[in-house]
Amino acid sequence: MPHLLLLNGPNLNLLGTREPDLYGSQTLVEIEEICRAHASSQDAELTAFQSNSEGALIDALQDAPDGVILNAGAYTHTSVALRDAIASIAAPVVEIHISNVHAREDFRHRSLIAPVALGQISGFGIGSYLLAIDALLRHLRQ
Repeated sequence: MPHLLLLNGPNLNLLGTREPDLYGSQTLVEIEEICRAHASSQDAELTAFQSNSEGALIDALQDAPDGVILNAGAYTHTSVALRDAIASIAAPVVEIHISNVHAREDFRHRSLIAPVALGQISGFGIGSYLLAIDALLRHLRQ
């Protein structure tokens, strides 16, 4: 049974109250529950972790199970350290975003993570998480 890590970065603990017009009204806990159920329905296990700390996210990546779904938040655009951690691990990583980062401010158009990720999914609300689970499991099972 594949084991996935759902990893959420800075400020995502505020989902549900943080700019709900942009990020929706579901809390991170609710999203994690939906993702666990979705993974379970596909005979996979999913563990979730969130941190506002870059170092804690890197530690989680270094201990990653079979694959990672990563919403690095603003670290997507700034963290060479996260990029290097992803490049250093064997587990494939799918980068996700709730909003369409390419339709937002210019500084959000560049991802330091995308070049070392298996793929990137953005703009589908919490559906981005579910699409990433599907894509990652398909990749792991090939």
